[in-house]
Amino acid sequence: MNAESDQRAGESEEAPLGSRAPEFIKARRTLHLSWQVGVFVVGLAVVGAGIVMLPLPGPGWLVIFAGMAIWATEFVWAQLVLRWTKRKVTEAAQRALDPKVRRRNIILTVIGLVIIAVLLGIYLWKFGLVMPWKIDE
Repeated sequence: MNAESDQRAGESEEAPLGSRAPEFIKARRTLHLSWQVGVFVVGLAVVGAGIVMLPLPGPGWLVIFAGMAIWATEFVWAQLVLRWTKRKVTEAAQRALDPKVRRRNIILTVIGLVIIAVLLGIYLWKFGLVMPWKIDE
């Protein structure tokens, strides 16, 4: 089996697209429309809170994806966005576990730590253990 057939097999296991509202709600058009408006408003509030949390302390991206998951209970476009995001995150995780990528990341980390250690050594050699600001004044 190649990767394309594996991907198609994975897609067939995913939940079908469409509304996940209870059947008695879907049976009544006005009730279903009200349900969709409610889901949209709640999802919008959660996504808005996540956007506010991006520059502030808090799990901004996690809250944004939670809002998208709320929208995905009712809207096909949100379901497709979440599927695409899940696929991209899975691909990135697989790439990160690749031995060549891990080796490269370890090498770059070691080089960065050596550069920091050299700069710290130069600072200590030139200035000693004195802080660059004067606290006692």
